Amino acid sequence: MAAVGLGLGACSTGPVASTAADAPAPAPGSAFPVTIKNVFGETTIKEQPQRVVTVSWVNDDVALALGVVPVGIPKNEWGGNAQGSTPWKDAALAKSGAAVGSAKGPAQYSEADGINFTEIAKLNPDVILGAYSGLTVEDYKKLSEIAPVVAQPEVAYGTSWQDSTAVIGKALGKAAEAGKLIADTEKTIKDKVAQYPQLAGKTFIYGNLEPAKSDGINVYTADDNRPRFLSEIGMKLAPVVEENSRNSKEFFIPWSAEKANELSSDIFVTWVPDAKTADSIKNDPLLGQIPAVQRGALVADSDNTLTLSISASSPLSLPWALDRFLPQLAGAADKAAAALK
Repeated sequence: MAAVGLGLGACSTGPVASTAADAPAPAPGSAFPVTIKNVFGETTIKEQPQRVVTVSWVNDDVALALGVVPVGIPKNEWGGNAQGSTPWKDAALAKSGAAVGSAKGPAQYSEADGINFTEIAKLNPDVILGAYSGLTVEDYKKLSEIAPVVAQPEVAYGTSWQDSTAVIGKALGKAAEAGKLIADTEKTIKDKVAQYPQLAGKTFIYGNLEPAKSDGINVYTADDNRPRFLSEIGMKLAPVVEENSRNSKEFFIPWSAEKANELSSDIFVTWVPDAKTADSIKNDPLLGQIPAVQRGALVADSDNTLTLSISASSPLSLPWALDRFLPQLAGAADKAAAALK
């Protein structure tokens, strides 16, 4: 899952994380019962949850940004630090006095082999958050025997961070705070992107290029958070991707390396397992034919944590990512423009 799903001074997460506390809250329990639709049907939450558990990525970030510390969260086993966490999550937990490993910190469990039903059941949750996830109907049914489940609304791993935030806000009785959190985060993004006007209108492809593998290229569609993020900052998904994924409900489409030269865009963005792979891509007889690669407009980042912050984007991760990712995109945009002169 990591290889395809993610392999795909920084801005402080403080202002974003504090919005939930600053916003006026409704009277406790006044929003309940609440019914939330998902891809498998609908879930009713009778009372404001006190014991929150999360699965997959993103969901714990959103809960924390809304001022709710879950009793249980998955370890970040891809892109995480030694504590199985992330810098933005650590900052939010510390602010709440609930650092990982502390008495008030959330329990952590592995999802390396899928949903950890046993550990989740031990925590006796009131709700299980998976608005951004790839839950199967079997997962959903089994988790629903433990507690009400907030599953993905439609496409597996295709829920935007805005929709995840809105859905989770509703589930936690914090709909107003969620709306403010979305607005605050979008303003943070807009203000930062304004510093890089060369990105406006540039076409892009976000894919997965690994020359050591023989299975070609994976190209992320408009249903994935990576292209969605670049579109939100004023860039345009390349027409070749739009045309070839028009009827797809998947977050990526496979692309033959033999047709790499057809992947036309101003910029190509990819995760790479290490810095050496970027040179291997440029020297590869097939991948090197990608137009953006030929122009030097390749963004190939080997920082798994940065890749995670964009791939599984949230109101906590995006402010952290901006100062790291935008300069790389701007550099590629400058090279793309220079090549046309």
